[in-house]
Amino acid sequence: MVGQVVGRPKMPLTNLQIKNAKPGVHIDGNGLYLSVSRNGATSWIYRYQLKGRRREMGLGAFHSLPAVEARARAAKLRTLVASGLDPLELREAERKARQEQEHAAETERLRDKRTFQIAAEQFIKTHEAGWSNDKHRQQWTNTLKTYAFPAIGSKPVHGITTTDIAAILEPIWSLKPETASRVRMRIEAVLNSAKALGWRSGENPAAWRGCLDAVLPRASKIKKVKHHAALPWRVAPQFMAALSERDGLGARALEFAILTAARSGEVRGLRWEELDLEQALWVVPAERMKAKREHRVPLSAAAITLLKAMPRIQGIPLVFPGMRNQPLSDMSLSAVLKRMEFGKFTVHGFRSTFRDWAAERGHSFEACEAALAHKIGLKEVKSYLRTDHLEQRREIMAQWARFLYTANAGNS
Repeated sequence: MVGQVVGRPKMPLTNLQIKNAKPGVHIDGNGLYLSVSRNGATSWIYRYQLKGRRREMGLGAFHSLPAVEARARAAKLRTLVASGLDPLELREAERKARQEQEHAAETERLRDKRTFQIAAEQFIKTHEAGWSNDKHRQQWTNTLKTYAFPAIGSKPVHGITTTDIAAILEPIWSLKPETASRVRMRIEAVLNSAKALGWRSGENPAAWRGCLDAVLPRASKIKKVKHHAALPWRVAPQFMAALSERDGLGARALEFAILTAARSGEVRGLRWEELDLEQALWVVPAERMKAKREHRVPLSAAAITLLKAMPRIQGIPLVFPGMRNQPLSDMSLSAVLKRMEFGKFTVHGFRSTFRDWAAERGHSFEACEAALAHKIGLKEVKSYLRTDHLEQRREIMAQWARFLYTANAGNS
């Protein structure tokens, strides 16, 4: 109880009695009390007994709750007590319910702020360190900016539906199937990340199986897969003869790429420190490989001759340096190929040219795939297959070089 009870009037306190009340607790009647502190602050208290327990409930300060209102409130509380309800417990329950409502409202407000664009930007920021190059990051950003952000960029991720995704993809699904597939997979990845963060729940509306497969045709039904255009292997010696007569770093880089069946990026980034000419070996570090695994490339006599003819400039680690001592651009090799007018073939397609030639010559499937740095077989098979067939590949690459520089392909 708060303070000592002062007097027991038969009637409720008058305004004058309230005004002149001394420190202590003054009975107003029917369980209502006026409490006056030592510093003169006045407030209302309701006291009651329920289930053998004496309880006390503050109703508020006198200046904000006049006597008439305090008595009306006390009357309502007496009704509750009479029906077996505890006013303090009810008030606590109301307070918790109010807090839960406020929390739910705040959560909803935050959910509405967590838009697809914010989720996408966060996903890119989190994952870009693990991506192999800046081009991949730019492709992620550009495809989402072009196709997804205009439609769902400002929409909360929790409200995105399969209908939204289908509306984005339908205009490009048939016209640009490869682009559409990438856009779908990137949206799916962003929404999976948002779900993991608790920003949304339920199925992913950008998933193919069980969602979009019901509203879009399979990509295989609308477009045949196109591989990189490759020079027919029987024409390769004629091409190499013409290429050998061309000057410039681009021509030499292309020639070296064909001799080694390497990817354009691996050749353009080639550094002198990766080469061991005495051992006729080029070791491409894992960070420069597509599969992120070190790759050993046996060098034919023709490849070594080409390398020895390259100028080695002090302070420049690249074998094929471009502008500002940066690697040659991919367009440098493509431009050489285009000017030679042998047809519409790609630099990457020469890897297929090599593979077709190797298959025609009956070379080992595993060794040929290792030459192209392809992953081979099932996980269980790879766990036992540890060799990279280097010695086999030395002979294959030597034969490949002899074939390429043979004037008459039929005699090789």
